Amino acid sequence: MSRDSAYKQLFDSLSTAVIVVDGSLHLQHLNPAAEVLLAVSAARVTGEPITSFFHESESAVAALLDANKQSLSYTKRRAHWQLVNGEKLTVDYTVTPLGDSASLLLEIQPLDRLLRISRDESLIAAQETTRNLVRGMAHEIKNPLGGIRGAAQLLSRELPNPELTEYTNVIIEEADRLRNLVDRMLGPNQPMQCEALNIHEVLERVASLIRAENNDALTIIRDYDPSIPDVEADKEQLIQATLNIVRNAMQALTENPPSGGQKGTITLRTRVQRHFTVGTLYHPLVCRIEIEDNGPGISDKFIKEIFYPMISGRAEGTGLGLAISQQLVSQHQGLIECESVPGCTRFSIYIPMTPQDQAEQDIHHASTK
Repeated sequence: MSRDSAYKQLFDSLSTAVIVVDGSLHLQHLNPAAEVLLAVSAARVTGEPITSFFHESESAVAALLDANKQSLSYTKRRAHWQLVNGEKLTVDYTVTPLGDSASLLLEIQPLDRLLRISRDESLIAAQETTRNLVRGMAHEIKNPLGGIRGAAQLLSRELPNPELTEYTNVIIEEADRLRNLVDRMLGPNQPMQCEALNIHEVLERVASLIRAENNDALTIIRDYDPSIPDVEADKEQLIQATLNIVRNAMQALTENPPSGGQKGTITLRTRVQRHFTVGTLYHPLVCRIEIEDNGPGISDKFIKEIFYPMISGRAEGTGLGLAISQQLVSQHQGLIECESVPGCTRFSIYIPMTPQDQAEQDIHHASTK
């Protein structure tokens, strides 16, 4: 066996993505892990410049050429690669010259999943802290409210002039309004009624409600995967969680229509996603629901806080809809994420398709998938 063949056999047995290029940065070898990561076939791209199937920057190409010329090794952290299929990757990679063969070895470690796990863990922890804070605050608010309301009722009975009850009625009505607000902040307290559910029934119900509310002023696009199996979920809770998000999109498009004469569009999309982690729980299979609109987008000021109660970018907004949606989805051991740029805002709802007792407490296992 030649040395090159031995190297290739060794590289192909690794779970780490490995690329070997010559002095001109033309691909000599791509192991199976790198094929999966970069979504390309080694048979098709061997001999091609590596810039033909992913791109980082001109300075990164110059650094690779310089490393080959001077036989230097280096590691680059959190590099952003653009693949030919449009996907973006965040990776660490190490560049090592291969002896006197004028070749470079690139060892690639994808970071997107690890970064997302860390981000989601922070989001879940913040949501739990917020819920505990709201529960405590609700208890402290509702107790005196009950006393205020009761005292106002007793006072109204003792007033000599019936016209004065107008003022006690204001006290009672405002106390009720505050109590209702606190109840909304706490979210639903009914136990979940889980059943085998076709997720598209939920989306169709939401679509029909939105059409009725906007009189077909918006375009609703359906991009469904009909092969998605049923999920065990509470139908009414998922309808409410999804409706809150779609209604926000409708309101954003109504208040700030797309420029250039475009019609406001909301896309409802479903997909199956494999090897997904929510917090510390690894799920081999989840249902991903995407709600995408072509509205003005969410400003950087709000994007990291939109799932907190009382945070809203709209003057008339209460800031409770998304917080309630996140709580309802979290009761299904799921999660909602958001990405937004001007002209495209996408909310992704992840609902596990495996029972909680079958999910694995193993971040390392999930992060290496």
